[in-house]
Amino acid sequence: MRKSLFSLAVAGTLATTLLSTAAVAQTATYALDPTHTFASFEIGHFGTSTNKGRFDKKEGSVQMDRTAKTGKLEVTIDTTSINSGTPAFDKHLQSADLFDTAKHPTIKFVSDKFVFSGDKVTEIVGNLTLLGKTQPVTLKATQFNCYQSPMLKREVCGGDFETTIDRTAFGMNYGVDWGFPKNVRLIVQAEGIKQ
Repeated sequence: MRKSLFSLAVAGTLATTLLSTAAVAQTATYALDPTHTFASFEIGHFGTSTNKGRFDKKEGSVQMDRTAKTGKLEVTIDTTSINSGTPAFDKHLQSADLFDTAKHPTIKFVSDKFVFSGDKVTEIVGNLTLLGKTQPVTLKATQFNCYQSPMLKREVCGGDFETTIDRTAFGMNYGVDWGFPKNVRLIVQAEGIKQ
């Protein structure tokens, strides 16, 4: 009888521990904050300077569980919102030579693999779709943090991420024969507000 009571007590304690652990490990959804989320690119210009631009319109959401160390991300970028600071260059970037915004009005990045160190995201592994072609891409975090926003009264998580892609893998070949580099550096600043 004593052994049975002891076994029940141990089983009860174990069940309570498992339930409380399961309650802590919950996936939270974060909506990307457009005022703190930017996607930009950099590419060399004949070995002299660096051309830069960013996309002003983007949307997406993140699901993340820092306890279970899992996450999902989906971001859509409006290619017609490209902004280099020079209207004539923007027009060329939107043309069929480069982003071909008439046929491909969006760029999409989808991930279901977050890599963590402790409770910080260090990499987001996913697929980038550009010009109708999809390639694997890993965004490396140069910084990441979560904080309680004093203004929003909600948790906000975000960071700075970067990667380098070979644009010709997506069929963007313009200028390669003239010496424009294939490699493009992508920089993403992102903050998501917990919903």
